[in-house]
Amino acid sequence: MSFHTPKRLLVAAAVIGVLAVVAAALFVALTGHSVVAGPDAGPPANPDPPSPGHSWSQIGDLPGTMWHSNNDGPGSGLDADTLDGQQPGSGGGLVAGTLSRLGFSTTTVDSTGNVGLYTSATVGTDGLPLVSYFDMTDWDLEVVHCGNAGCSAGNTITTVDSTGDPGSYGSITVGADGLPLISYLGSSLGGLKVAHCGNAACSASNTITTVDSTGNVGQYTSVTVGADGLPVISYYDGSLQDLKVLHCSQVDCSDTLNNSITKVDGTGTSVGTYTSVTVGADGLPLISYYDGSNSDLKVLHCSQADCMDTLNNIITTVDGAGKNVGYFTSVTVGADGLPLISYYDTSNSDLKVLHCSKADCSDTVNNTITTVDSTGEVGRNSSVTVGTDGLPLISYYDNTNGDLKVAHCSNATCSASTTTKVDGTGTSVGLHTSVTVGPDGLPVISYYDDTNDDLKVAHCSNRLCVPYHRPR
Repeated sequence: MSFHTPKRLLVAAAVIGVLAVVAAALFVALTGHSVVAGPDAGPPANPDPPSPGHSWSQIGDLPGTMWHSNNDGPGSGLDADTLDGQQPGSGGGLVAGTLSRLGFSTTTVDSTGNVGLYTSATVGTDGLPLVSYFDMTDWDLEVVHCGNAGCSAGNTITTVDSTGDPGSYGSITVGADGLPLISYLGSSLGGLKVAHCGNAACSASNTITTVDSTGNVGQYTSVTVGADGLPVISYYDGSLQDLKVLHCSQVDCSDTLNNSITKVDGTGTSVGTYTSVTVGADGLPLISYYDGSNSDLKVLHCSQADCMDTLNNIITTVDGAGKNVGYFTSVTVGADGLPLISYYDTSNSDLKVLHCSKADCSDTVNNTITTVDSTGEVGRNSSVTVGTDGLPLISYYDNTNGDLKVAHCSNATCSASTTTKVDGTGTSVGLHTSVTVGPDGLPVISYYDDTNDDLKVAHCSNRLCVPYHRPR
């Protein structure tokens, strides 16, 4: 018995072959690159053409691998590196070309000693990421200014403060003057300090000010810029066990005579750890924090820019009721103009998200609480931002597996989401996370690699930070 292939199948195969040839030709014409494919394809022996700067990079590590040649590096607009989303040699050890497949790349940005605790990330006015962190070997406050959107090359590291043992509990933002500003614990004995950088990289002309030295103060700091253009800092007073707010009278916080310090919550013992501050859509400061007396998550909504009007400030217990919740809080404002808080549920070892129904989070009946990840012990060291797609993105630590994870919310309330392991190269990777959106519109995450005592940065290749993502 013999079998004959129908003519229409032969025609279809011929058409597919022609289309493949045309696509490859168009790729070469547009990019100046060549492509080779096959089950065991390796880089061609003689790149075509063998022009200066050519190299071959693998796309993926599976059977049927493709290779492309790289001839011009970033910024050309029409190169295979742009098309596949990865520059050769970046990715902190990943094979070039895998960024778009994996959904992210990781880079070790500082490995000198035990470094990378208490990271905080932002993007400067020069469009480049900036990360503050604690150097535990030298007991210093350090800042890395990234040389590109993913912090994979051209980084500069500066010791910002080395007097005593400063740098833990750091938080960084960009002031109204366009220069970075960092709040942090001044020493192990206490003292809240502020570093105002002299340039975008924090590499020169920095000024350091002790803004509160009354007792053991300055832990769990968080800094933002108010609607009045002046810095607002939330922090914990370890001596009085209260939540405090500093409102600076100048952009660099150096005028200690006219700065205002207010105890905003002192109802109980150990109130005000794990603070996070933002400015709401109403232009007023909003602070999430942990009430250790009652094991609750609380929110303070200030009635004015300096939070001094304690009679009219609104304090709301937003989650608790017999549970131990509210560690590792992080607050932002969603695209819907309403506050969103990520935090750790200690009772259940879960990552949770609170979406407020009002700007002050006081409507506890209509606030929504969602368990975002409950697989194992997850949710410590959370950090939340809003991506360019208008949806929340949360970085956090998976303590069960020792991994850095990311949750991308599918809606404004985070009632549905996707979770992804971003880094698991070690026994404990992903502590002290901080997430921001880079100049390319893609998430950038700073974190501590406890396995190697290093500061690392993850750069996502898509807004969801997920593998094999193809935008529609």
